[in-house]
Amino acid sequence: MHDSEEEDHPSLRPTEPQRRYLERGLTQPGGKLPLFDADGREVPVRTIQSCIAHGWAEPWIHNPIRPEWMVCKLTAKGYGALGRDPQGEPAPQTRRRRGGEEDA
Repeated sequence: MHDSEEEDHPSLRPTEPQRRYLERGLTQPGGKLPLFDADGREVPVRTIQSCIAHGWAEPWIHNPIRPEWMVCKLTAKGYGALGRDPQGEPAPQTRRRRGGEEDA
């Protein structure tokens, strides 16, 4: 399987470290992702870069004081990988209309 095929594969899910990183963006305005983990340690650059490569995160703001820090935000694909929509709600699978009919 080529890298581009792997990135677009619908069953590809974040690893546990990637998920922890991405989930922190769910509670931040605009989906801003942290530079540091919950214990105050810098998020590994490899984790950030792999999330960008999979399309789950994207660079957001350039930090002129610390240009090596990658300030990123969740993408729509990142929200989807976490089972959410960009508004932070659980991703809709099917909705029921009045009368029990299903909507996609």
